[in-house]
Amino acid sequence: MVEHFFQCPYCWEEISMLLDTSVQQQTYIEDCEVCCNPIEITPSFDNDELIAFDAQSIEQ
Repeated sequence: MVEHFFQCPYCWEEISMLLDTSVQQQTYIEDCEVCCNPIEITPSFDNDELIAFDAQSIEQ
């Protein structure tokens, strides 16, 4: 697991999430710890190193 800091696409606060490095590419939904809105998280790893990260708001 690795902690990654980024800006919430809704409230623009800096938040952090623990990312599982054991799966090379993944997409999942997690709520912002500040505003509680759902964020689509898409991290990519290579040899347990984060090589790409995307956090998008979800159309409602």
